[in-house]
Amino acid sequence: MKQWVIVVALLGLAACTQQNQPSQAQEQAPAPQPAAAAPAANIAPDVPAGAYTLDKAHASLLFRVDHLGFSNYTARFKRFDAKLQFDPADLAQSSVTATVDTGSLETDYPEPTKHDFNGQLTSEQWLSGAKFPQMTYQSTKVEVTGPNTVRIHGDLTLRGVTRPVVLEARFNGGYPGMDLDPNARIGFSAHGSLKRSEFGMGFGVPAPGSKFGVSDEVQIVIETEFNGPPWAGAKKT
Repeated sequence: MKQWVIVVALLGLAACTQQNQPSQAQEQAPAPQPAAAAPAANIAPDVPAGAYTLDKAHASLLFRVDHLGFSNYTARFKRFDAKLQFDPADLAQSSVTATVDTGSLETDYPEPTKHDFNGQLTSEQWLSGAKFPQMTYQSTKVEVTGPNTVRIHGDLTLRGVTRPVVLEARFNGGYPGMDLDPNARIGFSAHGSLKRSEFGMGFGVPAPGSKFGVSDEVQIVIETEFNGPPWAGAKKT
């Protein structure tokens, strides 16, 4: 009887010991990590805040579509404008507006006298340039994504339809001005995409699972330079 009591006591002690010891999963559980901090911006700290206008001599607007799965067909718009309200200290307060002349599309078609390819793409079937001579873009939010990158959320209006379009932009450099260029200058590269069918251009979109046609997705490629406020160190005449 005494041996049975001893066995029971030992089993109870072992059970209590196991309950008081942390499990292997608890021992290996990682400590909670603090939330990741938002990336710090380091965009043009010496460039003044203010209104910037597009330097059209140093800007380009390209678009690309997949053609039959064989190439990324590339064309451009020759006439466009943009205005930037820029605050390097608080990028979230920055904004951009842009306008594009749809009739300025240039495809570099080799024999335009035989076939007006520019005219075909600005026709009612595609851009409908006669009815909608201008497309516009208005930013709605700017968020910092890295030391020299931002994500621009905005609304694109094309063919009378407005849809959200996001642009990923990279700051390339800038200066507050100099003797040879007495205004602040900054430059950006940006890219994004849209689905043309959402803007009423569904003609030629390939059937699901096929690339026979022109892709619904349109890639946008932008290079820009902007002129800003006058240089504070400019000589007064």
